[in-house]
Amino acid sequence: MRVTIAVDAMGGDHGLSVTVPAVSNFLAATPEAQVVMVGLAAPLETALASVDKTLRPRITVRAASEIVEMNEPPTDALRRKKDSSMRVAINLIKSGEAQACVSAGNTGALMAIGKFVLKTLPGIDRPAIATQLPNARGVSTVLDLGANVNCSSEQLLQFAIMGSALATVIEGHKNPTVGLLNIGEEETKGNELVREAAELLKCSGLNFYGNVEGDDIYMGTTDVVVCDGFVGNVALKTSEGLVQMLYQFLKDEYTRNWRARLAALFSYRVLKSFKSRLDPRRFNGATLVGLRGVVIKSHGSADELAFEYALRKAYQEVAHGMLERIAQHIEAVSAQLPTVAPLDA
Repeated sequence: MRVTIAVDAMGGDHGLSVTVPAVSNFLAATPEAQVVMVGLAAPLETALASVDKTLRPRITVRAASEIVEMNEPPTDALRRKKDSSMRVAINLIKSGEAQACVSAGNTGALMAIGKFVLKTLPGIDRPAIATQLPNARGVSTVLDLGANVNCSSEQLLQFAIMGSALATVIEGHKNPTVGLLNIGEEETKGNELVREAAELLKCSGLNFYGNVEGDDIYMGTTDVVVCDGFVGNVALKTSEGLVQMLYQFLKDEYTRNWRARLAALFSYRVLKSFKSRLDPRRFNGATLVGLRGVVIKSHGSADELAFEYALRKAYQEVAHGMLERIAQHIEAVSAQLPTVAPLDA
């Protein structure tokens, strides 16, 4: 299947120095893909001069005259920069010239522009930020990770529908289990909002496991974990900080003295494998799920490898029909809840 991905070539902390080589590596590994690079014409063409000549025909350049800065207010990016590389890249999805967009730029601006240009899928009130986190059994799809600080119980149900579709597409789960993040597993735990969401999920037809706690994310208790954006973002940032701390602790211990350095040589393969399993670059790329198009947000500080993984995720979601699967899930749940929670209300 031929898939065209629009890339905000100027976004992120590193811009062209990361996006161009990442695109080159991605195309070399994915013969069915092609890319539209969007950015300032002159520097973009200069950067593309280093791309392998056999790959260059699969890269199209689309000029944009503006760049959304990483600290720019989302409203300013939406209203004042209509020719930004981010806006032009998302417009390519709307026009049908691309099926997905990948950007390492300003998260708030990407969400605001994506929602304004593409709108949300039928039955979805608000888009959510979803990603995959490593666990003892594979990965957990977690959402929302920061797009919606305040949610209704119906919106948490919608997140569960979208997360279930994502887990099916990304991990191949035919009937993924869904957990509702709470302060305890008991049905009586949590605030009124979470308890209401649990009741909706029980009647939804989804494979609802029940309440789960924070440690269940990494134990792999369920394939999907649902929460509001405030809780999700805190959990994500805490996890990232923990991984960085563990890396630093290991480095400190293995460089403490010559005996420790010698021990590091003997355990090199184990350490390399450990680092690879937890390497955040392998999980880079959060889906702005719920939009009428595939939009992937790469980490702003992503290097070549991390950005390539974000491109792979965009390709996979398009190739496996993520949007169609979400629509099917919405239809199925709507049939289960004709009077309890109409998703298109």
